Amino acid sequence: MVERFDVNERFAEGAQYIAGELRDGSSGRTQHVVDPATGEQVYGYRLASTADVDTAVRAAEQAFPAWAGATPGERSDALHRFAAVLGERAGELAYAESLQCGKPVKLSAEFDVPGSVDNAAFFAGAARHLEGRSAGEYSPDHTSVIRREPIGVVGSIAPWNYPLQMAAWKVLPAIAAGNTIVLKPAEITPLTSVMFAQAATAAGIPDGVLNIVSGAGREAGEHLVAHPGVAMTSFTGSTPVGKRVAEIATSTVKRLHLELGGKAPFVVFDDADLEAAVHGAVAGALINSGQDCTAATRAYVQRPLYDAFVGGVADLMATVRLGDPFDPATDLGPLISHTQRDRVAGFVERARSYATVVTGGEAPQGDLAKGAYYRPTLITGAAQDSEAVQCEIFGPVLVVLPFDSDDEGIALANDTPYGLAASAWSRDVYRTGRATREIKAGCVWVNDHIPILSEMPHGGYKASGFGKDMSAYSFEEYTQVKHVMYDNTGVVRKDWHRTVFGDRA
Repeated sequence: MVERFDVNERFAEGAQYIAGELRDGSSGRTQHVVDPATGEQVYGYRLASTADVDTAVRAAEQAFPAWAGATPGERSDALHRFAAVLGERAGELAYAESLQCGKPVKLSAEFDVPGSVDNAAFFAGAARHLEGRSAGEYSPDHTSVIRREPIGVVGSIAPWNYPLQMAAWKVLPAIAAGNTIVLKPAEITPLTSVMFAQAATAAGIPDGVLNIVSGAGREAGEHLVAHPGVAMTSFTGSTPVGKRVAEIATSTVKRLHLELGGKAPFVVFDDADLEAAVHGAVAGALINSGQDCTAATRAYVQRPLYDAFVGGVADLMATVRLGDPFDPATDLGPLISHTQRDRVAGFVERARSYATVVTGGEAPQGDLAKGAYYRPTLITGAAQDSEAVQCEIFGPVLVVLPFDSDDEGIALANDTPYGLAASAWSRDVYRTGRATREIKAGCVWVNDHIPILSEMPHGGYKASGFGKDMSAYSFEEYTQVKHVMYDNTGVVRKDWHRTVFGDRA
């Protein structure tokens, strides 16, 4: 059961969370949270200013020494409590996520929230395993050890498509490693990020360890990235905005982690289980209304299966139920906004001039017309260099192209600027083995598409960015590696000193 609440009452003080306190922004500009299923404004708040960002960074700086100095066991205990509190609040988190994003409640309640709780539980354990290389005598006269140390204040920026999960992916490895953090969620979806921070406080994580500034990207976001008190920037979002973040961060020589756009290929070889591939393609293309950087967007199907695959996908897409996100029977909710819906529709309308829209390609009428809905859409006949194949549409749109040889299928899969995720479908272990080796993507699924795990890393190649979220590999992003070397001899005048003064003794 999804627990509902009055959003305006719950967030009456505002949508900023700094040093353990809910407060309003000081920019003087109001931002509204809009229910994309109805187009209605459900909450309004004042955006964060650059001064609010400064306040949040100071709070994180003040909290850093004590949090960084806590033992791994102490941080682990706090994160275990955090996971428990998130679990207790699962219902209201799912409600808020569906309200601000338009997600079907079955997606929020069965995927977004449990995944975030599991992330917290994983990093509670991982906090105890910040290991370096074993001590050893790599020089005859010295013992070397490796320390992993927190970086400092992390400034993170999260997108609107998975606000809760992205908050978890940004926050949990950072604080498990002993950092403190200022997170800027997308200004249109701040609710669950703030609730996430409130749960951290309820779990006993000290004030200032986790702070939320809900502000505009060009003001609060860019100021956070450029802030001299911020030692690292972590950004998830589009590739064009990621380039801007990189420009600002590198000018101040910050550690940088970027998880950017994707255009995931879905490669179906001629010996694949056709029914499984059809179901996997529809699920992989439509999850979160296609607003997923790992969504299946380009299906390459070997020619013997091509016609049957297109027909099967079209038939299955026709059964997908659009509706009220809070109706458990709803399969597909609206896009995040009417602006995004119109952007997706623009891609499809332009595609009609060079390709075939097999099914979908329109917004529904009737009771759903007020929302930002768009029907599941299948496109065929597009050229490899066309906009629909090369650009990230970020909507419920799947483009299907044929291929002949295995060489061609893998080459087409790699033929975009992106490299975040991909999948290969075949019963032949050698074929799938080759695909996993040669497809340039941070994750390659075999006979499935989309599942993620807390224990496994997520991150891309090429224009999809660099760095890893989740898993123990994420500690590579959020820790400094320090070499410490001890002299074992007690000799005052070392033999190598002669290279600076004197002769060999």
